[in-house]
Amino acid sequence: MARKQSFAELESFVATRGRALLASATLLTGSREAGEDLLQHALERVMRRWHRIDGDPEGYLRRTMYNLATDRWRRLGRHRDVVARLPMRQVDDHADEVDLRDALVRALSQISPQQRAVLVLRYWDQLSEAEIARTLGCSTGTVKSAGSRGLKRLRELTGADLARLS
Repeated sequence: MARKQSFAELESFVATRGRALLASATLLTGSREAGEDLLQHALERVMRRWHRIDGDPEGYLRRTMYNLATDRWRRLGRHRDVVARLPMRQVDDHADEVDLRDALVRALSQISPQQRAVLVLRYWDQLSEAEIARTLGCSTGTVKSAGSRGLKRLRELTGADLARLS
């Protein structure tokens, strides 16, 4: 009986947080399709351990997602010839914003997996440095240095003012 209740809680969790988790997965992978696959794979892993998860499941799911994304980046290699693009909606005469976002997505695919995960967690998911450190299983100093190096590299790669995206 308790197991059915646990899976009902999982369904409720996915219903309320699924959109935000999919957005993070999309940013981590570079495309909506790959993001959907990543989130599904992470949810499959979480389902197998659902009855053992204590407390907030989101941190556990996010860490699983970021670990799977890192594994994917390692398999694909650091320097890919084809850079994935996020699908963009047609917007009225906002070409400069679309170009800037496209440059950001391309640049994100060219930085290290750790730097990318830190930047997505910090600036997309709005987590604190301590929360990122817990999610990724590293120190806050590592989070700070990876974030700093990642932002510096993004600025080099884009040559654009990334503050305009916020």
